[in-house]
Amino acid sequence: MENIVELKGVVMRFGDFVAVDGIDMAIKRGEIYGILGPNGAGKTTAINMMLGLLEQTSGKITISGLDTKKEINKIKMMIGFMTQETVVDQDLTAEENLEITGRLYHIEEGELRREIDGALMESDLEKFRKVRAGTFSGGMQRRLNLVRSMMHSPKILILDEPTTGLDVQNRVSMWKKIKELNEKGLTVILTTQYLEEADALCDRISIIDHGKIIAHGTPAELKRMVGSGDVLEISTKVDQVERICKMLKAKFKLDSVNASDKITCVIEKNATLTLSRISAELDKEKIQVNSIGLHLPTLDDVFIKLTGSTMRDTLGDNRKTIKMR
Repeated sequence: MENIVELKGVVMRFGDFVAVDGIDMAIKRGEIYGILGPNGAGKTTAINMMLGLLEQTSGKITISGLDTKKEINKIKMMIGFMTQETVVDQDLTAEENLEITGRLYHIEEGELRREIDGALMESDLEKFRKVRAGTFSGGMQRRLNLVRSMMHSPKILILDEPTTGLDVQNRVSMWKKIKELNEKGLTVILTTQYLEEADALCDRISIIDHGKIIAHGTPAELKRMVGSGDVLEISTKVDQVERICKMLKAKFKLDSVNASDKITCVIEKNATLTLSRISAELDKEKIQVNSIGLHLPTLDDVFIKLTGSTMRDTLGDNRKTIKMR
């Protein structure tokens, strides 16, 4: 597949602060591409540069072959954008919200009526056509926001943390809608801080932290960075972490990483038996833990391996950049 979005050596500075630090990114036509990272990592800044809302300090961004610094007006007609915040006019009906958006894009009257009907059907809001959006649930407003961003039939849909604040049921419903849109040929660029969301939706992912891309690949490729076995996870008191890590190394030859009060390591073989032996050793040493268990590698394990911290608790500044294709 050809690249529809390319970022080459892109840097964004705000005074002395470097928000995006020399990132390269190639997004293929028709894929769901995830930009994963904690708050403040640089995800939204990268998106704003793609949209032309910010002009990069250096580097080059092209959308469908067009340079964002030279042809941004053409580019804006190719892109739909759904913000992290739900933006609908509370005093207008669902139909009126869609109509205003369509007129802003200069959609002709006959086509506009068809687009509104299609958007209401796509968002399961047909029977709420004449109902004020301010009376809608959060999930309904987010669905309306999604179809509003697509009134002009864009080639690319950018979703900035589309499920933030939604409950589990509405989050899963939004995932389904995103997949359906992608199956119709739409390229989707998704920023998120939810690891399970990136895993469930994305064909490929870039993990960004402190303005740098620290890893890139498919979810499966990224998880293989952790190892081929099961991940042992121990939750304990912070003052017990170093003692447990030393015990794992000395008694079981396991290299572990820790983030705050959580310790993880990969057990390549006989994971269940090893877990039992580790539990017995903890009891013998009278080391109390909050929980201990095994799971298959996740993107959270990848993030901990790369940064020494979880998505919610970024620590340290030394990063190793790893790219996969």
